[in-house]
Amino acid sequence: MKLSVLSSFFLIFTIFPLTLRKFIEGNEVRHDECKRPFQCGNVSLSYPFYDDQNRPEYCGYPGFKVYCSDEYNMPEISISTSSSERYYLLNVSLNSHTISVAREDYWDDYCSPNLSYTSLNFNLFNYTLANENVTLFYECSAGFLASEIQFSCANINNGSNYFMTDVLESYLGNIPPGLCKNIISVPVYQSVAANITDILSLQAAFKSGFELEWIANNELCDDCRASGGECGYNISRSRFTCYCADDIHDSRCDGKSNKTAIIIGVSVGGVLVLAVLACCIIIIQRRRRSISLAKSKDLGPNYPSIGLPSSNGYQSSQPYTTSPSTNLSPSFPSYPSSKSDFENSASYLGVKVFSYDELEEATEHFNESQELGDGGFGTVYYGKLHDGRLVAVKRLYENSCRHMGQFMNEIHILARLRHKNLVTLHGCTSRRSRELLLVYEYIPNGTVADHLHGKLSQSPKVLPWSTRLSIAVETAEALSFLHENDVIHRDVKTTNILLESTFQVKVADFGLSRLFPNDVTHVSTAPQGTPGYVDPEYYQCYQLTEKSDVYSFGVVLAELISSKVAVDITRHRHDINLANMAVDRIQKHALDELIDPKLGVENDFLAYKMVKLVAEVAFQCLQQDKEARPSMKEVLESLKGIQKEMENSQKQVVVDIHESDDDIGLLKNVPPPFSPETESSNISIR
Repeated sequence: MKLSVLSSFFLIFTIFPLTLRKFIEGNEVRHDECKRPFQCGNVSLSYPFYDDQNRPEYCGYPGFKVYCSDEYNMPEISISTSSSERYYLLNVSLNSHTISVAREDYWDDYCSPNLSYTSLNFNLFNYTLANENVTLFYECSAGFLASEIQFSCANINNGSNYFMTDVLESYLGNIPPGLCKNIISVPVYQSVAANITDILSLQAAFKSGFELEWIANNELCDDCRASGGECGYNISRSRFTCYCADDIHDSRCDGKSNKTAIIIGVSVGGVLVLAVLACCIIIIQRRRRSISLAKSKDLGPNYPSIGLPSSNGYQSSQPYTTSPSTNLSPSFPSYPSSKSDFENSASYLGVKVFSYDELEEATEHFNESQELGDGGFGTVYYGKLHDGRLVAVKRLYENSCRHMGQFMNEIHILARLRHKNLVTLHGCTSRRSRELLLVYEYIPNGTVADHLHGKLSQSPKVLPWSTRLSIAVETAEALSFLHENDVIHRDVKTTNILLESTFQVKVADFGLSRLFPNDVTHVSTAPQGTPGYVDPEYYQCYQLTEKSDVYSFGVVLAELISSKVAVDITRHRHDINLANMAVDRIQKHALDELIDPKLGVENDFLAYKMVKLVAEVAFQCLQQDKEARPSMKEVLESLKGIQKEMENSQKQVVVDIHESDDDIGLLKNVPPPFSPETESSNISIR
């Protein structure tokens, strides 16, 4: 032991300062490199943009790669989920986080061979209010419109072609099918659209482009720059980073530091920490020996030992002891040293310790009529405490080491985390109680699974799309909060998403959850979870990451859209797994085969549009490669944007109805103009 400590001292005094110096100098290089803007064509660019030659990817943000083309001396960028769609980047405003772009295919010719709607990756971009659509009608029957401007195309000879500005989507929805072969909307600046009177002004409007606001951790970047840092992206950890002159930070620089002082301070601190750790190890080993000897004498050879999960996810072979000085696992707290200590304490880790008798009485002796549901680890009962509180009591099946680990895991996680969309843990029994019991707040409205395809799904009142979207947003908020606090849920599914009477979400069941160290990219552990929800890369590589929850959440989104169960062996063999089915239908633009027909969105254009946008988010979450999936924070931002767009559109419809009663028939429940099979949707393959 002495030799090992002395060797460590030598390494810290010699190698560590050199390594730290290189690390700091490397940070300074990245800070200076990312701070410099780069020229691409005639546009000066910085974060979130990057390219192959002038600026490394870690100085940008995923999805903002530009291509420096010699043609027209303008950079090109893809703003849709399909990298094949390119747009000219005309202008950039860092202060307002906006760009001006123009469609390449309409730059020189309004008779584009690519007759498709302008698609947008709503994870990265949003339209601003400065835009207005110009609608082009191709190959229409004679007498189509009365106020149209007609034009001809050399490559299109069948029928007549027209264009109009400021066309309501409700109007487009009422055009009889087949009257025009193609109807395309191209956004342009609103100020320019007002001056379109002929083909020449139309072409000029296309070249002026339209405006988009980008989404790339904008607030974090503004904060980083204000503190003297430069924005970037940690590719290995899939998150924003702030490059500072002295170090790398999550959001902002803490101020310039003296490098020599940092090296000396950290080195000395490292020596002190190592010395303290060495002393602690010696003391702990001696105490373990004394405790083991005492137990073997007092308890005899038949005293049972309980193994607990170790930090790598497998069961430890070390016996479970109750020594208060021994930390059993990085994932679990140290418990009181005796039964009396535990049960006589009013609370533990902020939650109350209940007696078994009190909970048995609250649940009417665990009467079957009180059962709320059961799972792989226990049965949940409805109960009423002495103080009148309504609770849900989870009764673990047996006091095995596996269930003991899950019991302690839930207490540790829920006791330290509080969020409006996480179920509240009121308390628990002692681990030495006759049975392991957890006491939660009672959530009266069942689970999301119950409402989608369970016992509550047969109700005549179908869960409306607006409520489903709200459920998706609130679940994403809960998971994003967990990830920010270094917790991976690992069992995200609709049966673990509870609903209040107002349909507010409460995410539950943290028995499989893992505390995720903030200095690693993944945890190696045996795959656990529910079939149909488990991340395929986690299943194959035994590497658990935050993106594993993202995949499971993608399955939840697919369920909200389809009302189908995650796994159904009665479906076609390629569709047994809902995740595979959803990806297949979205890729084929056959979303109608996935959407729950009871939603009735085929008669509601706005709802249909929002379903398509959520399907695109689900598609990205369900990517096989975890690096291709967004983070939960990015998913949350996308869903909030969709929800906000839906609310704003509904408000506009109400305003329009009040302004003109004659238009009510056009504004309500207008069917979408095209089906996903014929429309070039903005749901594209990556």
